[in-house]
Amino acid sequence: MASPARAAPPTSAQAPAVAIPRFSDPNARIEGPDLPAGRVVRWATGDDYPPFHYIDADGQPAGFAVDLARAVCSELKIACTLQAWRWDTLLDTIDKRQADVILAMVRPTPELRSRFAMSGRVHQTPARFVARSDKAPAEVTPEALAGRVVAVVEGSAHEAFLKAFFPKAKLKPFDKTDAARAAVKDGEADLAFGDAVSLAFWLNGTSSAGCCRFVGGPYVDARYFGEGVGVLLKPGDEKLRQAIDYALQRLDESGAYAEIYLKHFPIGIW
Repeated sequence: MASPARAAPPTSAQAPAVAIPRFSDPNARIEGPDLPAGRVVRWATGDDYPPFHYIDADGQPAGFAVDLARAVCSELKIACTLQAWRWDTLLDTIDKRQADVILAMVRPTPELRSRFAMSGRVHQTPARFVARSDKAPAEVTPEALAGRVVAVVEGSAHEAFLKAFFPKAKLKPFDKTDAARAAVKDGEADLAFGDAVSLAFWLNGTSSAGCCRFVGGPYVDARYFGEGVGVLLKPGDEKLRQAIDYALQRLDESGAYAEIYLKHFPIGIW
């Protein structure tokens, strides 16, 4: 199981309520890059999964993954190209020699790890509860949620997590996330449980009408929600993997990662 991300305390440059995840080990010392002079690193990302990666109004790749890739290249002082690909073609770009690395929200699986090498984590999506602000529980524990109605997507990892760790809660399953969130807003459920990214954007959007807020958590159990996303590389390209890990640590230490994170997740998910 991957260790949970650390949340950096807010600074004067950050919104007070936004915690920044930190994935690098402050005690680790990664050697500097040793890449061949003149090497151009080709990055591939997805084209339709905002705010992580998408095509902007000018037809250019944009998003969290795109900005992070460019920051890595700048930190390493190397030349890079970046291209967005359709999801059904993205994972083949390395095998077809169309890319050297892939940075997209691809959840690691045993099959994926047998096919690619992976850098350290760059993102992890926790699970969170939301509740109406006027009816939010004072604490979120298995005992406190006993008998409470919790909306969740049926058949999801979030439902399985609730069954395992909040067995006395009354689960109210829905086919779609929109319906689960609406159940809390309309008072049909006491809480909803799901992906913190989609919940955060719902909380800050018009459809929630300011009804609700996060309570409890975050929850990052890798068995249910994955171990987090890293940069995918061709197995054996160890120098490039080490260089990317070095750059990610430097971006974390300098605060550059935090700036990119806040740009795309201004309301926070942790």
